[in-house]
Amino acid sequence: MSEIKNAKITKAELTMADYGCLTLWLTVEGNGWGVNLGGFVLGKGYLDAKEFEGYAKGTEEIMRVMDTVGVDEFGDLEGKYVRVEVGRLGDRVTKFGNIIKEKWFDFNEFHKSENTNKKVKHETN
Repeated sequence: MSEIKNAKITKAELTMADYGCLTLWLTVEGNGWGVNLGGFVLGKGYLDAKEFEGYAKGTEEIMRVMDTVGVDEFGDLEGKYVRVEVGRLGDRVTKFGNIIKEKWFDFNEFHKSENTNKKVKHETN
C-alpha cells in the first residue's frame, strides 16, 4: 500500500561520475525522511572520453521531470515542492508529482515503456 507525501527537492543533479554513465538524480526530503529518485542511464561518457553516447530517452526524461515539477530551467528544480508516492520501508521510490496539479512522473514506468534507446554518438578529436 502506498502513501502520498509532500517533499522538497533539495538537490537536482546531472552527473557522469557514476561509472561513466550520465544519470539524473533528485534528492527529496520530507518531514524526517529523504530519498533519491532517478539513477537511470541517460547516456555514456566520462571526462576526456573520445566517444560520448546520448540517448533520446534520456533527453525526454530530463524534460518530463522539469515539466512535472513546472520549471523551464533545470537549475530551478532545487527548492521546489513535489508529492512523492512512498510504499513500504525498503521499497524503491520512483514516482513523484506536481505539488498542485494532477501531473505525475514515474521513472520505472517511463523506462519500462522503452523499446529501444536511440543512440547518438559524438567523437572528439
